[in-house]
Amino acid sequence: MHITIIGAGYVGLVTGACFSEFGVFVTCVDKDKNKVESLNQSVIPFYEPGLEELVKRNVRQGRLKFTTDIGEAVEESLVIFIAVGTPPRGDGSADLIYVDEVAKEIANHIKSYKVIVTKSTVPVGTGERIRKIISQHLREEIDFDIVSNPEFLREGAAIEDFMRPNRIVIGAKSQQAAAIMRDLYKPLYLIETPFVITNIETAELIKYASNSFLAAKISFINEMANLCEKVGADVNVVAKGMGLDGRIGSKFLHAGPGFGGSCFPKDTRALLKIASDNNIELGIVNAAVKANERQIMTVSEKIKSALNDVKGKTIAILGLSFKPNTDDIREAPAVSIIQNLLNAGANIKTYDPVAMDNAKAVLPQITYCSDAYEACEDADAVVILTEWNQFRNLELAKLMKILKQPYFFDLRNIYDPQKMKETGFKYYSVGRSL
Repeated sequence: MHITIIGAGYVGLVTGACFSEFGVFVTCVDKDKNKVESLNQSVIPFYEPGLEELVKRNVRQGRLKFTTDIGEAVEESLVIFIAVGTPPRGDGSADLIYVDEVAKEIANHIKSYKVIVTKSTVPVGTGERIRKIISQHLREEIDFDIVSNPEFLREGAAIEDFMRPNRIVIGAKSQQAAAIMRDLYKPLYLIETPFVITNIETAELIKYASNSFLAAKISFINEMANLCEKVGADVNVVAKGMGLDGRIGSKFLHAGPGFGGSCFPKDTRALLKIASDNNIELGIVNAAVKANERQIMTVSEKIKSALNDVKGKTIAILGLSFKPNTDDIREAPAVSIIQNLLNAGANIKTYDPVAMDNAKAVLPQITYCSDAYEACEDADAVVILTEWNQFRNLELAKLMKILKQPYFFDLRNIYDPQKMKETGFKYYSVGRSL
């Protein structure tokens, strides 16, 4: 089978590379000529573990190619995935301008039956919107089907998530289209991956509902963490006690500085806008969004309060990406916290294993270092904001020597509070009273 992926960004590139690994012939289309040229040389425009090797192998074996020619790609493919960006508007809604443009382009090049699949995260009703746009712009009457097939890829673990997913969601009106999609995902059928076959609207909503629920879990445990600090409880043990209940589960019950990234902030706000447009109040989702905004301010104030004024002081920030194993700083708590500290007059030195190039465009006024120890040299405090593995085993004795003051803000709860205090640090974490 031949398929086309329109949009060679994070979702499109991972999807295309993984399908080609399944033995499918994949053409990834992108209008950025420089990106296409780089991808044909197997140069990946972002950091994702294992992706470069996957792309190189499948390009070399002829199953994966990149082009700017959407016409040829559409003509030779049975299934066409739309994987372009849906950035947030000012009101929180998803901007579908790129989806609309792609729908018109597809319509201009269809000459035979196609299955057109939305892989981008889109509001409920987008499938019908695409159907109308294509119908209006077809040059001749040709049959086609629309499918919603949302992605559930975690940055930093995207290949594993594609190859061994929790579920595959397929929303379609046509049994023929659903059958083609099942055939495309046949390798996952063979390992007994659960398939959810439903209508388009339900499939579109599953993605938003899933991300919003996970965001609510994070906000919930962060609020519990703040309560734990007041009453002398340990949020890590609270989370463990909760997570052992099979109805709750342990995942996403990790206290910290708040959630970020390209999905949770955008998708929760978009879901709230969808609900508002339909006169439905989503109180829990709204509370999760507000709690996350408060959490970022809470941890910023914790740093400022402990240092009794950060003006003129140097703070070492370890970790910029919103999570480990990615260079993505979109909506990262680190960016907001750094901006809060800068506004209060602090000087910032920072180190992140892969995200510093992206951060320089957003935070050009801070100092970027070659490693964690250079960042901590002569700093008044060190703040861990991303739990990269290399930050889990820092040489504490060395830090004590090179820091100007022994303030240590462990906002990912990596270290043992008692040990840190015994070492001599003025140690602060999230939701632990020691």
